[in-house]
Amino acid sequence: MTTSDLAKEAAAPDDTYTPSARRLARERHRRSRTRRATAVAALSTAATLAVLYVVVTRSPGWPRTKETFFSAEYARRALPLVLDGLWLNLRLLVVCGAVALALGMLLALARTVRGPALFPLRALATAYVDFFRGLPLIICLLAVIFGLPALRLQGVPTDPVVLGGIALVLTYSAYLAEVFRAGIESVHPAQRAAARSLGLSSAQTMRFVVLPQAVRRVVPPLLNDLVSLQKDTGLVSIAGAVDAVYAAQILAGKTFNYTPYVVAGLVFVVLTIPMTRFTDWVTARMNRRQSQGGTV
Repeated sequence: MTTSDLAKEAAAPDDTYTPSARRLARERHRRSRTRRATAVAALSTAATLAVLYVVVTRSPGWPRTKETFFSAEYARRALPLVLDGLWLNLRLLVVCGAVALALGMLLALARTVRGPALFPLRALATAYVDFFRGLPLIICLLAVIFGLPALRLQGVPTDPVVLGGIALVLTYSAYLAEVFRAGIESVHPAQRAAARSLGLSSAQTMRFVVLPQAVRRVVPPLLNDLVSLQKDTGLVSIAGAVDAVYAAQILAGKTFNYTPYVVAGLVFVVLTIPMTRFTDWVTARMNRRQSQGGTV
């Protein structure tokens, strides 16, 4: 490096950003407030848990309740059986969730098609959604599990797992159809008009313009419905399918101890929490992008 280069480098201004003293003070104040809020939240949570622990453990019936519902011995015996049954719940979640999503999308498209000639399709889709959204899931399960085999029709399945899955799909496809329909109707009509002005057909407009925006907007409620489906897969046990709930019921019926039910419930909670947190993360991410003017 020559002498002239060294002189130019020495004369060049320093472009490194240096925050002002006021900015540094604000950042220190913000960090201190965050630490104080975290400490207060931790202390209040610990105090609340301590009070609940004292109230529960000092109650007159706690020894009997602990023995009946929170036995470590029965929990160790129940956990392997519950985990074996949980594999059935996971398979039902994957298969029924995929089929319900596809059927829900078809129902939503049927409810949003236009034209007087397609009115029967819209009416049938509306009747389907209204009926299965209003019908309690437990009644739908009982009707499908015990009603379909009673018809003795050729090709009707008799496997309780398959019949329970059919009932879950019938109910949740109706819920998911309304979620998809809300997303489709949330897309501004100007989007359709612009697409049609560019020469796209109605089907192309729905496929390439409306549906991508609609699906992105309804991802959080879709995930919430899948979380509910994951819990409701345990209801197939009423048909005799040995899932996590029925495995706990078998052991509880043999021992007259209800700790297996608690184990099964905790297993479902542990399985649900990651899906719930993922739903919260997706919702917060979409809210941030929307507030910053990004693509929803």
